[in-house]
Amino acid sequence: MADLPLTQPSLLIRIRDARDTEAWQRFVSLYAPLMYGFARKRGLQDSDAADLTQDVLRSVAMAAAGFNYDPRRGTFHGWLFTVVHNKLQDFLAKQSRLCRGSGDTDVLVRLEEQVSPPHEDEAFWNREYERQLMARALELVRGSFQDLTWQAFWQTAIEGKKAKEVAAGLGLSVAAVYMAKSRVIAQLKEQVRQLQKD
Repeated sequence: MADLPLTQPSLLIRIRDARDTEAWQRFVSLYAPLMYGFARKRGLQDSDAADLTQDVLRSVAMAAAGFNYDPRRGTFHGWLFTVVHNKLQDFLAKQSRLCRGSGDTDVLVRLEEQVSPPHEDEAFWNREYERQLMARALELVRGSFQDLTWQAFWQTAIEGKKAKEVAAGLGLSVAAVYMAKSRVIAQLKEQVRQLQKD
């Protein structure tokens, strides 16, 4: 799974320099999967979603030199959402104009159905961001726990199994399963807090 898109201010400073390939590789690895997935969920084909992602990255590269991050004005991923959303709307509008000339009303209807209000797109963007945030936190805390503890947590919290069933399967007491789940969740909350702070 790709790293989650948490943009440290230091990375935003580093991408101002177009020659800092390491910073740009990190930036692309963080955000390209989110942009691409967003475009695909909005109905774009693979190649169109890849083109849209490249277009957004090009826009970020052009804006990066003069970009001054001010957390009081909002989050970076919020600004990036606006760029992605606007590029998507431009793409869909262009496609809609191209399809009108074809006379194929089915294509036009499908494209018009893909356009959604900005608040729906933003809600999807934020859910995907939070999902990736949790995935990254899970990845970071996994190594802090023994396999039995992790399995007790995973099976109850993620898979939704009953503690009694998990206890029997792992050879633990029900209390030990609840304790394991609680310990992992506490560390996950702290990890998420740290990731958000970064």
